[in-house]
Amino acid sequence: MKTIVSQRKIVVSADGSGLISQAGGLLLLETLRITGLQRALSDRLERWRPTRAVHDPGKVIADLAVTLALGGDCLADIAMLRAQPELFGPVASDPTVSRLIDRLAADPMRALKAIRVARAAARERAWALAGHDAPGAEGELIPLDIDATIVIAHSDKQQATPTWKKTFGFHPMTAFADHGPGAAGEPLAIMLRAGNAGSNTAADHIDTTTLALAQLPKNRRRRVLIRTDSGGGTHGFLTWLTRPGRRLPYSIGFTLTDDIGAAILALPASAWTPAYDADRQVRPGAWVAELTGMLDLSAWPKGMRLIVRKERPHPGAQLRFTDIDGHRFTCFVTNTPAGQLADLELRHRRRARCEDRIRAAKDTGLRNLPLHDFAQNQIWLEIVALACELLAWMQMLALEGHARRYEPKRLRLRLFAVAARLVRGGRRLRLRLPARWPWAGQLTAAIARLQALPAPT
Repeated sequence: MKTIVSQRKIVVSADGSGLISQAGGLLLLETLRITGLQRALSDRLERWRPTRAVHDPGKVIADLAVTLALGGDCLADIAMLRAQPELFGPVASDPTVSRLIDRLAADPMRALKAIRVARAAARERAWALAGHDAPGAEGELIPLDIDATIVIAHSDKQQATPTWKKTFGFHPMTAFADHGPGAAGEPLAIMLRAGNAGSNTAADHIDTTTLALAQLPKNRRRRVLIRTDSGGGTHGFLTWLTRPGRRLPYSIGFTLTDDIGAAILALPASAWTPAYDADRQVRPGAWVAELTGMLDLSAWPKGMRLIVRKERPHPGAQLRFTDIDGHRFTCFVTNTPAGQLADLELRHRRRARCEDRIRAAKDTGLRNLPLHDFAQNQIWLEIVALACELLAWMQMLALEGHARRYEPKRLRLRLFAVAARLVRGGRRLRLRLPARWPWAGQLTAAIARLQALPAPT
């Protein structure tokens, strides 16, 4: 039997008033307020404000960051905020926004430094408000994950070149502070590079790490764990990390060489211990062992340990020429002097969460660099970082449980995209959410938490 359900025709008209779309954006506005980010941006970018200008450059940059956090991917998408001044306040026109980006790009070094100083100040405030939920609050190391990614360009832009993946575009280097398995992460640095930039360039790893460390509160800059893939396993980078007076903890992937392969073959069966899975339980078919004493590592920094993982490839996986006896081998190096090998290997393997952070950043403006000049796109990446940080700080300060792990797409669907009615009465503004919205309770509770926090004085 075929059921036919009749549906009334819906007549559409554009004459509504008092309606607010993206009402969940109030979460981001409250995060701007309590972290002092917009005020810090206004103070640092004041020199780029023309005489008699109506719009504050700091407010414009903050509005662009909110636009990207809500799902925009170009400057013109700021119109979404401009159409709702009751919620987002006065928003600059498209020409005003473009002129500001041009002014900042005309002096990129100073402009980037100004934005980064504002970001660092807001981060310190956000982490202080988060208390024990902030990274490194309990004295543990803050994982700082460094990785490069490909951003494809679909038109001829300055310094867009062929990449090692046979695509065309850019090859930025990123650094993220990992909040752990129960939360998200936040970008500390996104450094724009030409598409033909190398994956294992020590100077770029050093520059990215320097920018990332400058973003951390001063009392936590030594409490980090630098993690990268094998692209960071170079003499230059490891020597820089272990220079006297710096000596940062690290866990870095290492290329499997012929000497390492020979040492693996020479390992007795008793040298292998079971590896752990993500829940720190023994993982069948995976083992770890240490090769430090079996190789000449005198040319590398003192205290470097070389650890190897052996595992059976999953069904259907294609073996590589470096795989021995039907097993897949991967190596990493660390200067951590103690701890079980399985724990050290699991800690290193958790750097894979950096891929999740990069994917989230690509959903928040990193996927497309919309401007032509290289300096303009550098400014754009700082706005992307701001947007990602707003999301991370909002989750850390306002949400609970599994919601702290929501990626941008889910945040937008459940919390940001809801429409509401703005009601005036009793000298107050009330944002009335739909009673049947499944996540209305979660949204109102999150906003209440943020509104209960004080703004910096």
